[in-house]
Formats: sequence, C-alpha cells, structure tokens
Amino acid sequence: MENNIMTLLSGGLNNAWVLLGAALVFFMQAGFAMCEAGFTRAKNAGNIIMKNLMDLSIGTVLYWLVGFGIMFGSQSAFFGAIDLFTQGSYADALPDGVSIFSFFIFQTVFCATSATIVSGSMAERTKFSSYCLYSALISLVIYPIEGHWIWGGGWLAAMGFHDFAGSTAVHMNGGVIALIGAALLGPRIGKYGKDGKPRAIPGHNIPIAALGVFILWFCWFGFNGCSTVSMMGDDASLAGKVFFNTNLAAATATDTALIYTWIKYKKPDVSLTLNGSLAGLVGITAGCDIVDPWAAALIGILCSLAMLIGVEFVDRKLKVDDPVGAISVHGIAGAFGTILTGILCTSDHLQDAGMSRGQFAGIQILGVLSVIVWAGACSYVLFVTLKHTLGLRVSREEELSGLDIPEHGLVSAYADFMPSIESHVSLPVKLNTEELDAADAAVAKELAGLTETPVPVEHAVPVKVVKVPRDTGLKAPVSIHKLSIVIKQDKLDALKEALIEIGITGMTVTNVLGCGMRHGVTHYRGAEQEIYLHPRIEVEVVVSKIPVDTVVETAKKVLYTGHYGDGKIFVYDVANVIKVRTGEEGYAALQDVEQF
Repeated sequence: MENNIMTLLSGGLNNAWVLLGAALVFFMQAGFAMCEAGFTRAKNAGNIIMKNLMDLSIGTVLYWLVGFGIMFGSQSAFFGAIDLFTQGSYADALPDGVSIFSFFIFQTVFCATSATIVSGSMAERTKFSSYCLYSALISLVIYPIEGHWIWGGGWLAAMGFHDFAGSTAVHMNGGVIALIGAALLGPRIGKYGKDGKPRAIPGHNIPIAALGVFILWFCWFGFNGCSTVSMMGDDASLAGKVFFNTNLAAATATDTALIYTWIKYKKPDVSLTLNGSLAGLVGITAGCDIVDPWAAALIGILCSLAMLIGVEFVDRKLKVDDPVGAISVHGIAGAFGTILTGILCTSDHLQDAGMSRGQFAGIQILGVLSVIVWAGACSYVLFVTLKHTLGLRVSREEELSGLDIPEHGLVSAYADFMPSIESHVSLPVKLNTEELDAADAAVAKELAGLTETPVPVEHAVPVKVVKVPRDTGLKAPVSIHKLSIVIKQDKLDALKEALIEIGITGMTVTNVLGCGMRHGVTHYRGAEQEIYLHPRIEVEVVVSKIPVDTVVETAKKVLYTGHYGDGKIFVYDVANVIKVRTGEEGYAALQDVEQF
C-alpha cells in the first residue's frame, strides 16, 4: 500500500512539475514579443505582437493536428508517424507519472518557441500573410522531424546525441531558418549605404526590450529546469543543478558582453549586453544537466563571445539584416553550446554513455550539422516558394509607413514619443454643414479606393508664403528664407535624401501633432474615429544660396500623391541669422551649412 501511495504522490508531483514548465515556457512568448518590439521601431510594434501571438496560436493547432505524431511516433528513426489529431498511444514516450495531456502541452509550447525565433530576424518588412504560412510550416514539418531525431527516439538519439532542453532542437533550428529567411528577404530600406556599409537602426524602446530579457531569463528556469520532467529522487537534485547552471551561464555571458562592448566601443552597449544574457541561456540549454558549474560559466563566456562576433559577421560580412540579433543569439550560440557540451561534459556522463570525449564531441558536431542542413534546406525551399508566389516582402511604401497601418489598420500601437491624442473639444470650422458633409463623402470615397481623379499637385501640397518685416539692420540686404515642411512620418527619408541632392546640408526635424481641415477624422474597423491631432514630422531648413523655388518644387515632387494628408509647405522671410560661435550674421552665418 505504501508503494501505491508513493507512486500516486510521485505521479502527481511529476505531472505538476511538467505543467509548471509548460506555463513558464508559454510565458516566454511575452518575453520574445517585448524583445522584438523594443529592438525594432514603434511603427511596427503592433505587427510584432501579432506575429508572436500567431506563432503560438497557429503552432498549437498544427502540432495537435500532426506535429506531435511526427515527433514522437515510432514509425522509423527519421520520421515518427502521421497521427491525425494525436489519437494514438504514446505510453513509451511519456515520462513516469506524467499524463499525455501534460506532456503534450509541454512539447507544444517548445514548438511555438522555435517558430517565434524567426520573426525577429525578418521584422519590419515581411508580409503578414506570408509570415503566418511559413510559421505554420515550421510547426507542421520542420521542427517535428528534427525534434524526432533528437527527442523522439530518432537516429541522433540512438547515437547518443545530447540536447537536454533544445540548444539545437529549438534555438539553433530557429536561428538557421531566420538566417535563410532574412537573407532571401533582403535588408530593410536604409540599412546599408551606397558603399555597402551597415547603418544603425536603433530600436524604439530599450526598457521594453530589457523587460523581455528579464521575462525570458525567468522563464528559462522552466525551459531548462522543468525538462527533468520529474522531481522524485535524484531528479530533484538534478533540477537544482540545472537551475544553478542556467543562471550562472547567463550571468557570465552578460558580464562578458558588458566587458567586450566596453573595451571595443568605449561604452557598455545596452542592446548587446541584453543579447549576451540570451546567448548564455541558449548556449547552456544543451548541457545544463551534464556539466559542472565551472563548465557552465565557461559556456556562457564562449557563447557570448561567439554571439558578439557573429552579430558583426552577419551584419558586415554576410550583409544580412537581423534587427534583433536572433541569428547570432539563437543560431550561433545554440550551435556553440551544443558542441561545447561534448567537450566540457562530466566524466560520469561519458562513462554512462560508454564513449570517449572525442567520440561524444564528434556526435554533437554531427547533430548540429545535420539540423543545419535540414532546417536550411527546408526553409530555403519554403521561402523561395513564398517569394515567387504569395510574395515575401511588403512594398516600399508599406515598409516606410510601418507595417502597423497597411497590414493591420493600426495608426499607433501605443503611446510612443508622439501619440495620436483623442480630443472632443469643438474646433472652429469655416465650412457650413453641407460643405462638411461633402468633405466627409470625399474622404469616405478615398478610403474606399473610389477617388476618380487625384487632387492636382499644386492643391495637394499647398505653399503658404508668410511675409515678415525685413528691417535687419544690416548694411546690405540679404535674401534668407525659412521653409517649414509638415509631412507624414513615412516621407521623411525620401524628403531628406531629395533635399541633400539639391545641396541642403542641414535641417531641423521635429515630431509634431496636428490636423488639417478634416480635423484628423480617420476610419478604423469601418467606423469613423475622431483623432484630431495626428503625429507628423516638421522639417525646417533655412536657405540663402539655394533658391526657395528649387526647395519647394523638390519637396512637392517627393510628397505628392494626390490624396489627403500629403502635407504643407510654409515659406518665411528670415530677418537675420546669427552664428553664436563666430558672431557672423546674415548670409555669412549660413555659408558652411544651409541650416540654423
């Protein structure tokens, strides 16, 4: 009877341990979402959140449909089995005391993690429809098959390949797919200059990215620790060791990234240090159960260095644009961690496995290379097919505007630096009721794509000349003008490049709020949404040598679409300009640079 009671207790404890792990690994999706959103620009934040949500939602359904059967079926060493809706018996695959549903949800959230890694590297320029399709195929085919090789009793498991919680099966697999996808997709607009040198595109919210890293670090205790799938006997002690090694590797990796960037860049880099934490977590995941603490610390250091070097190599040599560094964090660190497990594992593990250290290291290398070939080949075929059918990348206009608006109809994901402000204050209106109704009808037609004839360019981008008294007090008259150009945010890069081409060498750019005659009326989900003050960009330039008409015509060519919101140009007379540093005034104060 005592044996029956102990069996019941152990089964309940093991089952609860696995369910705790499933919950923590599920919450990693929030960590990935925060990291990716923080490391990218605000205009794509809603798109990032949607992709992370759909990774989990699509992956869950497809893994239930056939993925679990492919991964844990026993048909062959290379492929599990097709088991629609997972109705078969998997008693041989279940840990002691763990129910099929507990084990199933635990494996499901691991599958979703592998799929979500890819989204960060392909962020800010991927079609949402294409993203959903390739995320589905990762969960449906790519991950379950290589997962069967490693965890489902497949050929790598039979050889003695060791990947405790997924440095290769989950992270490197996702990193390889991310590399292929980002390479075929191409870099973001403006990432590389004409000379081929990379340009920095900073993320918009480092605190949110840091929150994501802290969430991931916390959840990694479930990712690794609960992969013991038992808390009875020696397994409870093993779980403690796994927790300790996981935390130690992450800490040494973080310290390494801090020191490396401090020495290299003369300042400790925040984003690379955050990625250093993740690289250590990824690297230790393969061998956290079979290495001593000193080896865990070393794995953290080496994986962090590999990530740091990998970021520059991918960015500068391969010319692959990876906004969040996922290729290096997950792909490179995952591969390094798996191989280092073979080199730094304990002698007890080698004795239990009946292998020499060289043999074990060789098997680890073979496993890494096998998954690289599998994930790389499958993802290449997948992305090339999507590229030539549905299309993989959004248009230039959509990318510049940010994916939140064209893909999701979302004006702003949240209150960023310049939010859209709701207001119900009555503003003075010069139009009578009939005229306002006509204007509403015109906007409705435009939003529905029914506008027959675009507004002429001279009306779409009106120029208002503001006269200012010219008594400057100078001996000789000068001709100095200030142009204030109010534009949509997505037009800034194009306008800036055009102004530089005509000789404007400086400008002042400001985030502003405003609205025109329409008082900012927009439509969302088919309903009118009154947002009176929209975020806009104001570009100011002061010219003396370059004709005002040249600047005006250049701006109009860039901004004109013929639709509402193209912008406005204001031209002012400038009474005087004084250069503080030298005391020069008027025309002379502007000769080194055409700006304030």
